[in-house]
Amino acid sequence: MPLALRRTLLLAACAFGAFGALPAAIAQRRSDTVEGRFGKLDGLRFDQLPFQDAIKVVHGDGKRQIAVFSDPNCGHCKRVDQDLKTLGNVTVHVFLYPVLGEDSSAKARKLWCARDSARQWEAWIASGTEPAAPAGPCDASALQRNAALGRKLGIRGTPALVFSDSTFVPGAIPVRWIEQLLAAAGPR
Repeated sequence: MPLALRRTLLLAACAFGAFGALPAAIAQRRSDTVEGRFGKLDGLRFDQLPFQDAIKVVHGDGKRQIAVFSDPNCGHCKRVDQDLKTLGNVTVHVFLYPVLGEDSSAKARKLWCARDSARQWEAWIASGTEPAAPAGPCDASALQRNAALGRKLGIRGTPALVFSDSTFVPGAIPVRWIEQLLAAAGPR
């Protein structure tokens, strides 16, 4: 049998038989809803997170809440943070989680030790304004606690989102999904 004919038969089999479920899977992936896509945190509720180890940023009245594990050098983290800012009425608890190398760790320390860490975080996200080195001693042990918490929760990359109903989302998602998950979680 000629090679061209074998290739054609193989492609036909893939298109109509062996991989018949593939188009349905692709269509499912492109869905605009988030129902059933993400799980809950194992062994920890949202209200049990150590918020004293997070940078608190409030947009609007802040009645909705979300925790974000974020690396200062993570481009997807920056996009998610900018998306959250557009939603309004949300409190973002940023758990600095530097996993992208030494530069990330150094920036995380500078951000944590800034006089106004929330304002410095927003400046970093919005314009890339490099945080200044701390003027004096700074207790940055929260960064080690965040790393331990991330390992405990199984967080392998950033961003990682935790909604107030303890829904856990590893990775960046579209802003419309974030809005749906915030609405489903309700105010806390």
